[in-house]
Amino acid sequence: MNHCTSWKDCLCLNGAIAANPLTGRVVGGQEAKPHSWPWQASLQFAYDFDPDFFQHLCGGSLISANWVMTAAQCIVDVPGRFAVVLGEHDLQHKGNEYLRHAQLIITHPKWNPMYLGNGNDIALIRLAEPAYTTLDVKVATLPPSGQILPDGYPCYITGWGLTEPFGLPAPMLQQALLRVVDYATCTSPKWWSSLVTQDMICAGGDGVSGGCMGDSGSPLNCQNDAGTWDVQGIVSFGPSSCVLERKPTVFTRVSAYIDWIYQLDMVIL
Repeated sequence: MNHCTSWKDCLCLNGAIAANPLTGRVVGGQEAKPHSWPWQASLQFAYDFDPDFFQHLCGGSLISANWVMTAAQCIVDVPGRFAVVLGEHDLQHKGNEYLRHAQLIITHPKWNPMYLGNGNDIALIRLAEPAYTTLDVKVATLPPSGQILPDGYPCYITGWGLTEPFGLPAPMLQQALLRVVDYATCTSPKWWSSLVTQDMICAGGDGVSGGCMGDSGSPLNCQNDAGTWDVQGIVSFGPSSCVLERKPTVFTRVSAYIDWIYQLDMVIL
């Protein structure tokens, strides 16, 4: 399901559900140290005709015991059901990870699946049973409301997406260093122009590293002044080639949605 078909050089990064979706990684990155990003989640999907077989669709972030944050574009409208796997590293081998079924999925009310450039590409998944912390599973820290990172700020994208649009299998969690591109630059004519809003973050654009299909919903992790890591972004879209100079990966800016996130956590018990 690709909502970017009308965009030149644009690719939604959710990745279509395929017979073997466990392929590839972040482009230009490297395998992450196992469980070094313990809030990273794998959003998985099972068709009704095989409800016991879940396969990776998108990434996500555990933001509380009950909630996982992901991209709205990952919530496909087909018969089936969702689950979240926590504590995952290698999608093809069993470890200490565990699965939680989705009880409730809420996409942002202003999300428009026909036009990703409208923004609001964020969804929250309430888990049917609370997550529990282990050495491999921790709750993410979110940034202060309204925070804007400066140009060049170093962050890490993590995920299980492709190395390229037709990448080779590499099911281990990957990471890549991406530097923030400020709003003025990213919205200039030779960059993403009007396809980027103030509620998004651009990072990368060096033609070497970036997100690819399968990375949507995964976090952009940025270290704060206290030395801990905040999930500043949610992978949303990027160029059709996955990496292209002056076409950075675009993320939903989490700091623009802090009030909405916490309101849901208080209202929906």
